[in-house]
Amino acid sequence: MRSESIRYLIVPGWQGSPDDHWQSHWQQALPNGARVEQADWMTPRREDWVAELERCIAGSPQPSILVAHSLGCITVAHWAAQAPLELLRRVRGALLVAPADVQRNNCPEALRNFAPIPRQRLPFVSQLVGSDNDSAASAERAIELGLDWGSEIAILSGAGHINVKSGHHRWEQGFAYLYRLQNRIEQQARRTA
Repeated sequence: MRSESIRYLIVPGWQGSPDDHWQSHWQQALPNGARVEQADWMTPRREDWVAELERCIAGSPQPSILVAHSLGCITVAHWAAQAPLELLRRVRGALLVAPADVQRNNCPEALRNFAPIPRQRLPFVSQLVGSDNDSAASAERAIELGLDWGSEIAILSGAGHINVKSGHHRWEQGFAYLYRLQNRIEQQARRTA
């Protein structure tokens, strides 16, 4: 992977990622950072969000690592479940942070059209990072999603939804999970070479 130019594609969740969100900082800090910009951040439609993610991946021949947060994680899972093989091959891996359980009882109505959450294994390496006190998904649910998707799983203590509200502005500790993901991508590439 070090020999190819990776694009880091930021996939924000519901309401987008404001300037002080770690995803915005990462987009600026990472080389070749890009972002999926949805037309409607407030009333997301699954079909539109998945189509925009696909358009962003199709729009660049560069291999990508997806960096998703919250509803962005669910968007990635829906996209991977129906994407053409040619585009799936452009994705080297995904960092899935604080996935939103859109099937939970207290899920906001605006997000319910993203249910049910795809349960099949993702066709690329993934790292899921959840929290033991995230109101958008319990630790148990995050682990269940990670197991379904074939992700390596890390559950942080007291990290909330891993967003600005929970004090995660730059979230520099998160780079450790990105590096871990990249190492796994490289290991897999060596095994299949």
